[in-house]
Amino acid sequence: MAIKILFVGDIVGKPGRQALSRELHRLVDRHTIDIVIANGENAAGGFGLTVEVARELFNHGIHLLTGGNHIWDKKEQVPFILADGRVLRPANYPAGAPGFGSAVISTPGGVKVGVLNLEGRVFMKSLECPFLVADREIKRLKEETSIIFVDFHAEATSEKSALGWYLDGQVSALVGTHTHVQTADERILPQGTAFLTDAGMTGSFDSVIGMGKEETIHRFLTQLPSKFEVGKKDIRLNAVVIGVDESSGKAVSIERINIPC
Repeated sequence: MAIKILFVGDIVGKPGRQALSRELHRLVDRHTIDIVIANGENAAGGFGLTVEVARELFNHGIHLLTGGNHIWDKKEQVPFILADGRVLRPANYPAGAPGFGSAVISTPGGVKVGVLNLEGRVFMKSLECPFLVADREIKRLKEETSIIFVDFHAEATSEKSALGWYLDGQVSALVGTHTHVQTADERILPQGTAFLTDAGMTGSFDSVIGMGKEETIHRFLTQLPSKFEVGKKDIRLNAVVIGVDESSGKAVSIERINIPC
């Protein structure tokens, strides 16, 4: 028997949330999805997450939200958001950081799925080594389940690829986030780990990775700070569906999703 995991790429602001409200249930039915995971670090106004927005996403049918470097942006909300075990932040932040970097959730049929959130270090913050933290977290998750999904929130494709190969056979799937551009390299690695460099984003594609074109171009031209607004046109939902064998924890299928909304 196999279960199906749906992972939704970075949700950007209200347009991304509206896309989910329109399409998620149809996607779940069409692909017979058992667990829905999404990256929600940009879901509140394009930067960060709030309790209210998280609640809205859970009501749409998401079972667990992963994060990244922007999960901290709504500072006053962080203690409340990260107290919820259904919201993860990258596990390789230093000891003492609030929140959880991994969790185990169950399908309606009672199959346990481990989820691990990690952040890259190339062109990003100098955090603990995601490779070594992955070793530690996977060992702990495997005490409960052989099915493990990893959201690797990283900038460099090389770092994502390297971690995918490093964890091949140790996890069911590793999917990248952060760049908001869906890649076309989905595959199952030789030891049974499904891999995709980046899941893409759910939000406006008439934009610069989800943000208004004019403001972004102005910042590049002037190098001056400007307030970003979330793009509102050409909304699409980017995601990936991964089939995993229940007994072995190995991936049996991977399919990219790109739906105009």
